[in-house]
Amino acid sequence: MKYLSIATFLLIMIGTSCSSKLDTGAINIENWKGDRYGCKGLRLQDLEEFEKIKNTFLGADNQALIKTFGRPDRVELVDKSQSFFFYYFEPSDNCDGVKPEKEPLKVLFRMNAISKVSEVTVTTLNP
Repeated sequence: MKYLSIATFLLIMIGTSCSSKLDTGAINIENWKGDRYGCKGLRLQDLEEFEKIKNTFLGADNQALIKTFGRPDRVELVDKSQSFFFYYFEPSDNCDGVKPEKEPLKVLFRMNAISKVSEVTVTTLNP
């Protein structure tokens, strides 16, 4: 009986620890994932839709973001209690032949100490 309880507990933990993809509304996720660093300008086409639903991503974990949007274009660790995932809407300086005159438009997902989204900001500013 004791082992059955432990096995049940472990199965529940494994089942709830797996992250699934997030609902992205009308955003074309294939275009999003195929537009690393915003080089092709495909993400910019979904900017209006992203602005509408960005707050639905609050509380999501980092693995759910990666499963949904792909690997972040940039990750910045601020301190032990927070980090940022960057996804560029406009071409960044990582794009071949692109030398941006200004900081490109991007979305910043602020992650708290337990790797949950605590803020979603579309901006040209850096944290």
